Parts: sequence; structure tokens; C-alpha cells
Amino acid sequence: MRRQDVFLSDKKDLALALEGNGKHRNSFFQEESEMPKGRPRIDVGKRSKKFDVRFTEDEYKTILSLEKALGISKTELVRKRTLDKAAITLVNAKELIVSLDHIFAEMGRIGNNINQLAKHVNTLKLRGALSPLVVAQFDARLDLYIQIQQQLEVSLRKVIRLIGKS
Repeated sequence: MRRQDVFLSDKKDLALALEGNGKHRNSFFQEESEMPKGRPRIDVGKRSKKFDVRFTEDEYKTILSLEKALGISKTELVRKRTLDKAAITLVNAKELIVSLDHIFAEMGRIGNNINQLAKHVNTLKLRGALSPLVVAQFDARLDLYIQIQQQLEVSLRKVIRLIGKS
């Protein structure tokens, strides 16, 4: 095939494509009314709200280093760091300390009551006036207290872990 034939062949293909009769038709040659204009509209999940944040120089340097290390934009970094951990409850440290102070004070009072009851039981035991019913009730209440204290310890460990993660 000669060079001129190739050129003529390309012109024929172009003419067929422009007419719309050939199998070479593509979106480039579609009529203007059929062509979508611009980027498709995003109706769901569109980010339309803006949030401005100010950082200290050191905080900003930290963000820049994380941006380079992770290979994502500052916007995406802040979005991931805040929203991915949104399920973690933020704790007001001042309120937490006040609440823990009240809990520990109450636990101390309960401990004092248990010690007073134990002393009274021992006194009754020495006199021989200790009823088996009183011992059974005391043991049941002491077991309940120990269970509650263990649950409290587990809960406090969870709170400490959550505070450590935030």
C-alpha cells in the first residue's frame, strides 16, 4: 500500500465517522446536544460545608510531616483523623476527675461500713451470739460488693484506655 492510499483511507474513515454511518464513530464525533457538559453532578455525599482551623507553627509542621509520610493531602489527613475516630467518645477530663473522686469516696465509705460490720460479727462470734443467718447475709453482701468492685475496675480500665487513645 502506498503512502497516498493510507492518507486517502484515513480521509474516508473520517468522512464515515462524521456522517455517523461507519463503525469508527465515537463520542468525539457525537452531536453537541448528546454530549454531557462538565463533570457529573454529585448529589449524595457532596462536601458543601467548610471548616477553618488555625494551628501553631509546631502543630502545622507535624501536619506537614504526616502529609509527606502518608502521601495524602492535609484536608484528607484532618478528615481521616477526626471522622475515623468519631465513634470514640471525647471525655471532659475535669468532669471525669470529679466523677471518679465521688466514686472513690463512696467506695471508701462502703469499705468502712464493711470493716464495721466485720468487727461487729467478730464481737458476736466471741460472745457466742452469732446467728448463721447473719453470717450468710453478710457473706452474700460481701460477695456482691466484690463483684461490683471488679466491674468498676474493668470499667475504669476501659476509660483509661479510651483516654490514652484520644
